[in-house]
Amino acid sequence: MWVVAFIVIGAFAAWLARLFMRGSGFGLAGDVIVGVIGALIGAYVFRATGAEIGGGPAGSLIVAFAGAVLLLFVIRLFLGRRSGHRSWS
Repeated sequence: MWVVAFIVIGAFAAWLARLFMRGSGFGLAGDVIVGVIGALIGAYVFRATGAEIGGGPAGSLIVAFAGAVLLLFVIRLFLGRRSGHRSWS
């Protein structure tokens, strides 16, 4: 059951991150992948810095959102705003 909750929180975090970063997203499956990977990145960054948000769904959503924003920033750094176009060319 926690896997389903992890995927739902990841998808919601990716959707929020997409709104925050003002992008078109990667579709439902792509957003779920970005959210889940973002949650893992967020958990790693928060643990490495010693920051604590708290437990439960709200804390998980905040960590996943922060990780998803960071992941989207890195993806757009390499792909540019539109996928397939590099920002430095």
